[in-house]
Amino acid sequence: MRHQFDILFDPIVPIWLIAIGLLAAIALLALLWRAGFSRIGLALRALLALALAAMLLDPRLRTQQTEPLSDIAVIIADHSASQHLDGRLERTRAATRLLRQRLAALPNTQARTHVVPADDGLRGTRLVSALKEALADIPPERFAGAFLVTDGLVHDMPADAARILPRGYGGAPVHVLLTGRKNERDRWISIVRAGRYGIIGKELAIVFRLNQQPMPRAPGPVNVRVRLNGQELRRQRVLPGARALLRVPVRHAGQNVVELIAEPMTGAPELSLRNNHVVHTFKGVRDRLRVLLISGKPHPGERIWRDLLKSDPMVDLVHFTILRPPEKQDGTPISELALIAFPTYELFVEKLRRFDLIIFDRYQRRSILSLDYLQNVVDYVRDGGAVLFTAGPEFADEDSLYHTPLADILPITPSGRVIERPFRARVSATGLRHPLTAGLGQDTPDATPPWGRWFRVIDTRMKGDRAAVLMRGPDDAPLLTLSHVGEGRVAALLSDHVWLWARRYDGGGPYVELMRRLAHWLMKEPDLEEEQLHARLVGADLLITRRTLADTPPPLRITTPAGKTLQRPWRRRAPGLFETRLRNAAPGLYHLRSGALSRSFPVGAADVPEFRRLLATADVLRPLAQATGGAVRRIATGDGKTVRLPGLAKVDTGATMAGRGWLGVARRNAARVLAVRHYPLFTGLFALIGLLLLLGTAWRLEGR
Repeated sequence: MRHQFDILFDPIVPIWLIAIGLLAAIALLALLWRAGFSRIGLALRALLALALAAMLLDPRLRTQQTEPLSDIAVIIADHSASQHLDGRLERTRAATRLLRQRLAALPNTQARTHVVPADDGLRGTRLVSALKEALADIPPERFAGAFLVTDGLVHDMPADAARILPRGYGGAPVHVLLTGRKNERDRWISIVRAGRYGIIGKELAIVFRLNQQPMPRAPGPVNVRVRLNGQELRRQRVLPGARALLRVPVRHAGQNVVELIAEPMTGAPELSLRNNHVVHTFKGVRDRLRVLLISGKPHPGERIWRDLLKSDPMVDLVHFTILRPPEKQDGTPISELALIAFPTYELFVEKLRRFDLIIFDRYQRRSILSLDYLQNVVDYVRDGGAVLFTAGPEFADEDSLYHTPLADILPITPSGRVIERPFRARVSATGLRHPLTAGLGQDTPDATPPWGRWFRVIDTRMKGDRAAVLMRGPDDAPLLTLSHVGEGRVAALLSDHVWLWARRYDGGGPYVELMRRLAHWLMKEPDLEEEQLHARLVGADLLITRRTLADTPPPLRITTPAGKTLQRPWRRRAPGLFETRLRNAAPGLYHLRSGALSRSFPVGAADVPEFRRLLATADVLRPLAQATGGAVRRIATGDGKTVRLPGLAKVDTGATMAGRGWLGVARRNAARVLAVRHYPLFTGLFALIGLLLLLGTAWRLEGR
């Protein structure tokens, strides 16, 4: 406990008024001196003026009783994910323990420890934020310095290190104690440039760099495995330290996952093999969907297809309607007909494979398209194209497209009968499981559909089990069928009355959704596939869904980022839809497999900042240490099992805070005031008596 004494002034009137009064008194005394007044009288009058000024200033004696406060040093212990490698965390804990002991041994000093916890690594190590948080409840006059025990991999370091410490905290050093060893070895891949979207049918360019430390004088090429959506794509030879260009084919829409895996370094082990493996996800999109619509004759349903396809900005539609077939001869001159020649050769030979979908809308066999052209369509489908047949009564007669090479890809055989009576289209049991017709409004196969009636369907028979019947008409006749042919797809809508739904006849129906889904299934939209394996994050859980036309899906096998294999049972959520949940999924890349389907799904960002570069470095935090007068020291010994901590010393603020073998903390000399007392020095009755004595003495002497 200490006592302090000082004098305070509490003027009764403004200071400037007192100063003017003193100047006036001095001027008056000077005049009296020249007038011949005695020196003793003038001296007494001067004392009287000073006493009056002192009285107006009201001087007081203040006594303070204070208690010294200890200086506070902060220890920021980095426990982030990169600190769990190569014994760094053990060295951090040992250094923290020694720092606390040595700081406690210093006079009038206490230590506070703040831990940066391990997280998923998505944001990186927030060490500077932790330092600011630790300083929030420390008074500036008590802050003696900070010790950052870390590997130096910090991801929230601002550009201006001098502004990190808040105002008032200057004069105290920030020291950096590196936990990483010298001569660490590691190899890692970093993606330099890669797009987030790729156009289907083209290639996505990815530029990446292969890094390693130490770098050999004459580095040889390193094998980098490239995997696309869980499947091995190729191996690429890359020189360490050099950029490499990778072109990945974009094969389907939706999420695509590219993995780059570099082989481990030879010799001594690396810090980690996790950053040898980098993941990039991108979304496959179609540039433009090119659709060829050929209508055999004008009819009400033709407008439905045209309006639906023209309303989609992603669709380029080429539409031809046969207005005047060759057999129709009425004597009208050719020059008076508003017709153009059908560019059959250009469409079915030169540009056929540029289309994503071909629709034959109530088209029948005519001499316009030769059998060779139709055979080209068959080859187009087998190589990955898509064809939709919308049938009318002509599909059942002798001029049906079934009596052409197209019969090879059609999954149905017309019986020659046309059923014409009112009926409501029903979704079959298979259709309730298929994403194309699931959720249209019918819940069970026996339920009455909630939409309007149609009046015509072309009777057909299925060819074995080549196709799936999603909707049925009267007498259980197939109404909507889908089929996979080679690499392509074929669909058949066996009624031309879908336009009744568009006209809202008898309540209408979901024609827009049905036609949109049908067109996108033919163009291989991933969300409309019969067999699907998907995953998404729901909170901290990984929700895995499986679509299938079977009664039960194949078992699910999950490979976690740590390499552990798990199995989870499926739970039925809806017809053909099953799901399971992986609780508290850790960040990283998960490999999922169910039957023939496999999928890679990254939880969080697979390429997290925490693991991009794992070599301990002082480059990031050195500006902060230099700006505050601190120092950077590596505390790991050669064997890496123990720590070598510099000595600590208390240093006056403004002096050098580090030297060979020692680090300093600031001496702040802060104190807490326990009691304050004030004693007036020249006020009250005694001051008034003193003034009267001076005044009376001066009058007495002058009176003589």
